[in-house]
Amino acid sequence: MKKREVVKDNHLFNSIIDNGQKVKNNYFVLYYNKVSEVTPKFGIAVGKKVGNAVTRNKYKRKIRSIVDSNKLLFPMNYNYIIIVRKECLELSHQKLNDNLVELIEKVK
Repeated sequence: MKKREVVKDNHLFNSIIDNGQKVKNNYFVLYYNKVSEVTPKFGIAVGKKVGNAVTRNKYKRKIRSIVDSNKLLFPMNYNYIIIVRKECLELSHQKLNDNLVELIEKVK
């Protein structure tokens, strides 16, 4: 993901979660909020229950690569927050990809 595609502002991050809609499955929670900008922005959150800092950063990198490879599937004019659940530790990279794509299709 490029810098302009990342939600960095804590206020924006929280407003997407508070005011946005959500879809979820056993592995992810995806919050999304309609905005006037053309390019979507993405935020990734991995809680401390998932593991230590090394594990959390590993899963952030995995989710970033999945988002990059499936960027065209995300509807434009939305900002997204992807929250990773602890159950993701059991899945392979391909299964993570499939589950996230499944959530993206629910947004459409």
